[in-house]
Amino acid sequence: MSVILITGCSTGIGYTTAETLARNGHTVYATMRNPKAAPQLQQLADRDHLPITTLALDVLNERSIKEAVNLILTKEGRIDVLANNAGINTCIAVEETPIEQFKLIMDTNYFGAVRCIQAVLPSMRERKSGLIINLSSCAGKIFNAFHSAYAASKAAMEALSESLAQEVKPFNIQVAIVEPGVIETPIFNKVEGIPLQTNYPNVKRFLSFFAASLEAHAPASCVADVINEIVSGKRTKLRNPAGPDADGLLGWRASVSDEEWVSIGELSDEEWSNNMEQMGLGVRKYLEAEGLPDLNISKQAKEWVGPTNTLG
Repeated sequence: MSVILITGCSTGIGYTTAETLARNGHTVYATMRNPKAAPQLQQLADRDHLPITTLALDVLNERSIKEAVNLILTKEGRIDVLANNAGINTCIAVEETPIEQFKLIMDTNYFGAVRCIQAVLPSMRERKSGLIINLSSCAGKIFNAFHSAYAASKAAMEALSESLAQEVKPFNIQVAIVEPGVIETPIFNKVEGIPLQTNYPNVKRFLSFFAASLEAHAPASCVADVINEIVSGKRTKLRNPAGPDADGLLGWRASVSDEEWVSIGELSDEEWSNNMEQMGLGVRKYLEAEGLPDLNISKQAKEWVGPTNTLG
């Protein structure tokens, strides 16, 4: 069985992955910024006698990462698997996204993973054994309007992972990318900064797409099961789509030219809704309703204000 370090385990995919791997016999160190503020996972582990230890690890803080890694290495003697899961999201037009928000998303989703990789690689390389699993997203291959900051961070993760996989292959270290589709997790509760006023009303389309997709209620276990199969050796590919819609979304993007993809932005609401309905997504009710779709993704976005000359 493996010794596994997972980041971003307070909720969602990280939480469920930690539980799934522990129930399959692995020793799991489930990390998050503040374990005391999210005690549910450790309580579950204690109740069900699962081999899970929750640790403080802030992917923005190199010292925090090194302390957590050193603690595990001291106690276990090795880290067999690193799963980079910690991440944040936003849904804003490029023009209206503060530079600091771009920086924070990239620092968390991309540089956070780089910091963790650099911390575990020396011991993996010395042992000539290890597995690094990077949680990307279909958004790392599908670049939608109003998703630029998040998609850029996941595209960077895709490139990093492919380069890293070649570098560490001589040391018997495997790299795997997991590409979830739309999964029902609390990441939607953590999206911040959607402006109440915007020059880009088509953001409502983007949120309507997510609202319709979330009707499928794809659970975090869809992703956790894929990660478990990678850890067990049942999956050996570099890229691993996860969730019921992932293959369809990736195939849809691959089936159209770049120019056709960009032209989606100028479709009428009717044309756009028809396209989404052909994919089985009932977006029309969200698009036609007053206000933004209720995803609980921002307590600030309580009412919809259309085009304006004032940035949010």
